[in-house]
Amino acid sequence: MSINIAIDGPAGAGKSTIAKKLAKKLGFVYVDTGAMYRAMAYYFLQHGIAAEDEKTIAEACPRVEVTIAYEGGEQQVILNGENVNGVIRTEEVGNMASATSVYPVVRTKLVELQQQLAAKTDVIMDGRDIGTCVLPGAQVKIYLTASSATRAKRRYDELTAKGIVCDLEEIEKDIIDRDYRDMHRETSPLKQAEDAVLVDSSELNIEEVVEAIYAIYEKAEKEQKQ
Repeated sequence: MSINIAIDGPAGAGKSTIAKKLAKKLGFVYVDTGAMYRAMAYYFLQHGIAAEDEKTIAEACPRVEVTIAYEGGEQQVILNGENVNGVIRTEEVGNMASATSVYPVVRTKLVELQQQLAAKTDVIMDGRDIGTCVLPGAQVKIYLTASSATRAKRRYDELTAKGIVCDLEEIEKDIIDRDYRDMHRETSPLKQAEDAVLVDSSELNIEEVVEAIYAIYEKAEKEQKQ
């Protein structure tokens, strides 16, 4: 039986960074759900399907198979048997993914593929609704958060390191607004699963968060063996 770890939380909490490091430590597959949406968007682009053509997109979804594999320690995104790693990070694909991910049929298809992957492989998956909707049966569920001020400062530091001029207060306002949207959206709103463990990373560095979640995983594994 495969082991699943679900990490949910608001934007800027460090979910992907933590999930990738934890997956490496445990030897699990990190499932980049965003990359899966991009692969599906790439399929639509390759077949000349317009982003606003929901009917044709719905008809195309059954023909799309997306999975995640690892080669040489690097994540590979496989679309209908083809490695599409090198072509899904363009702005065109990103815009298409953003436009088509709003359709319930796209989300339903990808959730189904994510669940199939998790059923046969030890995975770590992060997002907004992994523990509540995508992997409700995950053996370990984490709700990773941090104060809006901490998340804004991290984002500010990240952008200024790239030479991008930005405003800290504006960044925090955007984060608070996004939190509200994520928590109040109609489909799969962001919320802590009843059986998820809350981890607040406001005062922790990346390695400390990884170790904290690893300890939660070890405790859960021990309890399941008893």
